[in-house]
Amino acid sequence: MYSGLANFIQTHAEAIIEQAVSFARREQMGHTMTEEDLRDHLPEILQTIVADLRTSQTRAESVEKSEGRAPVEPDLLRSPAGTHAVHRAHSGFSIDSLVAEYRAMRSAVLRMWAESPDPVIRNDEITRFNEAIDEAVAESVRHYSQEVDRWRNIFLGVLGHDLRSPLTAIMVASEVIARMAVDAPLANVAQRLVNSGERMRELLDKLLVYNRAQMGIGLEVEREDADLAQACREEIEQLQEAMPHARIHLDAPTSARGWFDVRSVCEALTNLVVNAHKYGSPGAEIQVELRDQGEGIELSVANQGDTIPAETLHLLFEPLRRGGVVQDGAMERASLGLGLFIVSQIAEAHGGGMRAESANGRTIFTMHLPKG
Repeated sequence: MYSGLANFIQTHAEAIIEQAVSFARREQMGHTMTEEDLRDHLPEILQTIVADLRTSQTRAESVEKSEGRAPVEPDLLRSPAGTHAVHRAHSGFSIDSLVAEYRAMRSAVLRMWAESPDPVIRNDEITRFNEAIDEAVAESVRHYSQEVDRWRNIFLGVLGHDLRSPLTAIMVASEVIARMAVDAPLANVAQRLVNSGERMRELLDKLLVYNRAQMGIGLEVEREDADLAQACREEIEQLQEAMPHARIHLDAPTSARGWFDVRSVCEALTNLVVNAHKYGSPGAEIQVELRDQGEGIELSVANQGDTIPAETLHLLFEPLRRGGVVQDGAMERASLGLGLFIVSQIAEAHGGGMRAESANGRTIFTMHLPKG
């Protein structure tokens, strides 16, 4: 396909790149970058645009591209635009500066072409050029965002890991003080320190679960042969003590054996019951049912309250939505909003899953767990 604009860009590539580099030089966020660093993959990006202009395409393909629906190639080999975005993220460029680089490149091409002697300006070529630039921008933004998210998750993981040691030291010291305290006011303060430390550890554990999921690692479980019915009865007893005003009814068989990570399943049960108490109708009974279905176990928690719209039910398992925890026998209203997300991660780690149903003022969360 003949493209006068493609030939023009090929001929004046160095001048166009220099203008983009000049812009990048002003936007390097205080870093001292070499000329090579500033040029980065700009020449390759420009060549990709030239190749696009020289490739024939149907009207349907043009519409898809202009609407951002062009097929995205798997990142087996990252494109120049993607690699450029990753390098810019590492160099401290903001995403606004990254997009502005493309704006500077677009402006340079169109201005130089319009100012060239006797230019042959064709609207279809300008459209193709804008489509190609927009595709490069979209790809750069996608890779930039992925790289920023990746490093954010790494930071959260490192932070969570490094906070464990000082938190453990604080909790050990608090427990020592609590045991030594003979004065009632001092003993109460010491116990509050212990409780706050436990709360911080719970939040930290939730943060680490979220971090592992975001990085695609998933939750680790340690299965053992266990009676889940007995474990659930014990957990409900502890929950009833922590929430004396809650009405919790458990319906479970005498025994329900299988290979489970009992600690994590009980954590999921706690999150579901606390969630039901927090968002259900005041005074309404929370119904917990454990069913042995032969190959697997189903654990459900139901409560009365506002009906949740069907189109938003699946969103409840997304992180940072809403949640609740128990502290000092009372409901703690502030949380990371990771409760239901962690429940779904526990189910998935066991090879099972979660489902939610809500109708006629009754909401049920059900966890399915294979026995093996």
